[in-house]
Parts: sequence; C-alpha cells; structure tokens
Amino acid sequence: MSDLVLYGYQEEVVQRALQGENIIVWLPTGAGKTRAAVFVAHKHLERTPGAKVVVLVNTVHLVDQHYSKEFHPALGHHYAVTAVSSDSDRKDFLGLVLRDKDVLVCTAQILLNALTSNEEAKHVELSDITLLVVDECHHTHKETVYNKIMRLYLEKKMRGDKRLPQVLGLTASPGSGGAKSLDKAVQYVLQICANLDCAIVCTKNCTEELNMKVPKPVKRFDIVEERQEDPFGDHVQWMMRQIHCFMQPPEDFIPREFGTQDYESNIVALQKRGVEECNRRLIRCAIHLREYNDALLINDTLLMEDALCSLKDFYRETTIIDDTDRFLVNLFQDNQAKLTTLARDLRFTNPKMEQLESTLRRHFSPSVESRGIVFSKTRKSTSCLHQWVLANDSLRSAGIKSAIITGSAGMTQQDRDKTIRNFRLGSVNLLIATSVAEEGLDIPQCNLVVRYGLLTNEIAQQQANRRARAQDSHYSLVAERGSREERREHLNTYLAGLTAKAVDKIHQMSPREFRANIDELQARAMLCNRMAEIQMMEKNGRYLSANVQLLCGNCLTAVAQGSDIQLLDNMHYVNVNPQFRRHYKKGSPVLLKKTFEDWEPGCRIKCNNGNCNKQWGYEIKFRKVALLPNVAIKDFALQTPSGRTTVKKWKDVPFTVEHFSFSEYFCLFDYS
Repeated sequence: MSDLVLYGYQEEVVQRALQGENIIVWLPTGAGKTRAAVFVAHKHLERTPGAKVVVLVNTVHLVDQHYSKEFHPALGHHYAVTAVSSDSDRKDFLGLVLRDKDVLVCTAQILLNALTSNEEAKHVELSDITLLVVDECHHTHKETVYNKIMRLYLEKKMRGDKRLPQVLGLTASPGSGGAKSLDKAVQYVLQICANLDCAIVCTKNCTEELNMKVPKPVKRFDIVEERQEDPFGDHVQWMMRQIHCFMQPPEDFIPREFGTQDYESNIVALQKRGVEECNRRLIRCAIHLREYNDALLINDTLLMEDALCSLKDFYRETTIIDDTDRFLVNLFQDNQAKLTTLARDLRFTNPKMEQLESTLRRHFSPSVESRGIVFSKTRKSTSCLHQWVLANDSLRSAGIKSAIITGSAGMTQQDRDKTIRNFRLGSVNLLIATSVAEEGLDIPQCNLVVRYGLLTNEIAQQQANRRARAQDSHYSLVAERGSREERREHLNTYLAGLTAKAVDKIHQMSPREFRANIDELQARAMLCNRMAEIQMMEKNGRYLSANVQLLCGNCLTAVAQGSDIQLLDNMHYVNVNPQFRRHYKKGSPVLLKKTFEDWEPGCRIKCNNGNCNKQWGYEIKFRKVALLPNVAIKDFALQTPSGRTTVKKWKDVPFTVEHFSFSEYFCLFDYS
C-alpha cells in the first residue's frame, strides 16, 4: 500500500470518508474513483477491529475488474480479498465467505440474496459489514437492487440499530432525474443522498489538477440533413398500411407515426387488447407490425440491408396456423424481392452512415495512432456496424481495426478482457460498444468518442464524454438535424449543468438543514415503500395460482396453471409439473458463453400445438438431476377468473409464485 498515492483532488474528496462519514464521491470518469475507494478501504481496515469491507458493483463484468485490477493488487498482500460472481457456487455460502475474508467484491444482487436468505451458510447481516462501497451509486433509486439493499439499511437505522456499515458511494454523476428546474434537481440529488444515507462531495480546491488529469474533449455535432428519398422505408410503411386494413383495428385506435417508439408503445397496447378480447387476428397483426416498425428504426440508423435481414430473420421463424398467418407471411414473401432490390440501391444510402464514415476518417489514418469508441444502442446495432466497418474499403484503408464490446448477455468476461487488451495494444483501435462501455469498464484513453443512434440521459452522456480523455480528444454526436437524438444531446448538456448547480446549492446548506431534508425524505420513502409492498402483495395475491391458466401467446392454447410455476434461485421461473412436457417440443441447444455451478442450459422449447412453434424459453438441468422448463411470461397470455390479460414480467403476475424447493420437488414427483 505504500505505493498507493492519491492525487490532490482524490485526497480532497475522501477526507470526510476517512473520518468515518457516509459520503458519495462525485468524480468524472477516468479520475480514479475506484482508486480513492481502495485508499479509504485500506485506512478503514487499519483502524477498525474486525473490519469487513464489501464492494458492490451493478454488473457482473465489473466484479473481476474491481477485484483483479484495484482491490486485490493494492490490499491482497496484507488482507484476505475475494470476489464472488453469479457463476460461482460461493454465492450460496456468502455468510461463510464473509467470515473468512476481509474484503469482498460482488454484485449487488448476490448481497441482496444473502441479506434476505434464511439459510445459515448464505445469510449475511448488514451488521456483519463495516464498510459498504457502492460503485456507480447513482443507480440507488426506485426498484433497483442497490435501493433494495439500502432500504434494508434504512429500516434498521429507523429502528435505532447502530450496528450499520459506513457507506461510500462512487459516481461520475448523480444525475438530475430529468428535472427541468433547479429546485427539482436539488430534490432529486437530495433523494439519492437520502437513499444512500450520504452527503455528496466533489472537487472544489483542486479543480485545475483534475482538469489536467481528465481533460474535457472538444465537442462536435456532426449533423446531417433528413433523407431526401427513402423508397425502402416508404415501401415498408405501405406494407404496414396493408396490415392495418386487414386487421380491422378498433374504431378508437389512433395509430402513431410509423418508425417511432411511440408507435411501438401504441402497437404493444393493441396486442394486449387483442389478448383480452380473444382476437387472434389483432394479436398476430400487432406482433408483425412491431417487427416492421423495428425494421424502420434500423433503417433510420443502419443500412437498408440490415433492416431487411431483421425482417427475414423474423419470417424465417414464423409458422402458419390460420388465414391471418397466411396473409401476413404471403405479404412479406410477395414483397421480399422488391425490398431486396430497394435495399441494394446505392442511390438511397443512409446519410448518417455516410457521416459516421466521414467522422471516423477525420480521426484515423495509417500514419496516426488513434483510439476510438462508437457507442450504439443495441447488441444488434453494434454487430451491424462492426460488419459495416469490416466491409468498408475506405475505413480499412484508414487503418481502422474494429471490435465489439457488449454486456455480459452478449460476451464473456474473458472475451471482453481480450478485446480491451487488444485495444490497449493497438491490434484493435476502434471499439463499437453498447452502454456497457460507458460505465465502469477499464478502457484505455481515447482520442475519439462517437455517440450514434442513442437516446440516453445526462449521466450516460457525461460518462461517454469522459471516455475521450486523451490530449486533444474529440467527442462527436452523429445525428439528423432536428432529430430526437440532437434535441436530447442539448438537453443532456443543460441537465449536466443543472446537476452541478444542484450540488452547489446542497453544499450551501447548513449541516442541520441538510440532515433535516435527508431525514424527511427517508421517512417518506419508508412509508411509500410499505404502501408499495402492500399493493404488490394485494396484486400478486389477487387470484389463487391454481385458478390462473397460462395460454400460449401465439395459438392461445391452455398449457399450464399458475400453480405449476416456481421461482428457482430468485432467477428462473420454472414449470415443475412433468405433464407440461407434452405441450412443448425441443429445439436447438442453448449455448451460453459461461458456465454456472448449479445449472446448465438444455434445449429451447416451443409450443407443440400443430404448427404453432411459439418459443417459450429453454430447459435447464438443475444440480445435474432436475430437468426443468424455464419459461418467459411475455410468451404467454393469462386466463384469470376476470378475463384474459398479458404481463411483461413475472413480478407483475396476479398470483403468488412459490419458491422452488429441491427436496420437495422430488417428494412430489417420482422420476424413477
């Protein structure tokens, strides 16, 4: 630890934490928040008998990064430091792990599971922890896992329990919550402080040193004019109008503009109405219209051929059950050749893609060593952009060598580390990333950051902005003139300034005034939480689980009862009734890029009713013995005593889902 020296601005922001106060450290991306936290943890371990430090992160890929690059190298020589992630069996013995270790790095969900578990080996009390470090703590709001942990903290605090850990929050921006006025921004930041039971600190005396260490990039708006002609998009919209005529929508249905998020919300509501009214034509047309709307959104941001591929993939999996399906499939097949011709017509290329190419060419050349990141919205868009770079002769001649960075659902930690290592060494010089790279990842300095096709808040904007922290770096927004992306970028800049003003105003409060505000907000939050819990219990207990049927979301055949569903490991909703197997057939194996101690994926499952083939989820093998169908509620409709409905998430079902018991499962069902 003797070689761990802080910059002056880091020393400034940790002073109150070193005195034992609960503090949120606000420093920009790249300024060394984690290093400051390591320093505080070391001093805490030195001064506190029986100290136990728990470092919480909000994504799996940050567990190993914080452990292997920060906490273990700095503290591992003198203290027992470990990391526990979701693919480790030690998550089921977290209580025992914490007893043996001094510092634990884990995801927030793992700690929450341990705090709420009744199993002795797994259970952890907040009083077992002496310092709780909350990384990216601006996520401590609403129903996030961070906030659920802090509610347990506040419940103990309000009962007078003094055996609570010191809290150290880390953030690149607390955010404004979208507030448009200073007073509302102040209230939002105060609420974050109340949720974490912390004051907030930032650099005041060492700003010059901070700005030298993390320079602000030159900001540029690379704006293009609206597409003059878009025959591909026009033809997709013509096809959507044909579907509207065929489906005979309700008289009160007013469609929004095609190719927008508003239209998607519009059509999702129409699909739900079709389920409630037992109108399969309405359901299927709504599902297909959503795919066409997605194609328009892709066409707006990427290549026409990418939009066409999205439709082809959907119709490749579509089967015909009745005349509705026949009409929809024939409509696409009859127009596929026309769409293909239009998608390949180079006269109507996307001007945003041309501008992105120009922006990249401006900063890359074979004779200049450059590093850049392009942030895009989805894993699909990153893949499409990567393929576009590989096929673009102009970009290849500029020396651009791209790779993809996505979250844990799309990449393993090993693949992500390898990509970042290649980026650091120069064999890759352009990362095409989803928002995973905006927050937390240890990515080397860049001289170019581009935001492309993104609508995010000011927190994400600031985090992406500070990724461009090489000297003379640039930050570019590529967007259409007057678009939502351009308007949002201007709004985010305003909100970032508003957040800074809000924090300044909070700092002007006396300690007594600040504490009074925090106490009031905490009391109100606890009351609201209790009311929400009561409402959720009433909602989940509205019907007996045995009185609710699950219907296939495509053919509407009844295939299961609510009482067949149990929650396994607070993660998997599985059907424990062996009779369910006759309702599905197996498809291709599910291949995940990482392994888990307790379970492994099996085959995909889909509806076995005639030609339905609706995907429902996949089988999992639990503890190498129990083969259980893991199903997604969004793929089903619910038949309740009051009628049919749909929900997107299991937490919203109107019945209670019991927890899975391995021993009870084998008592109930004999597989011999």
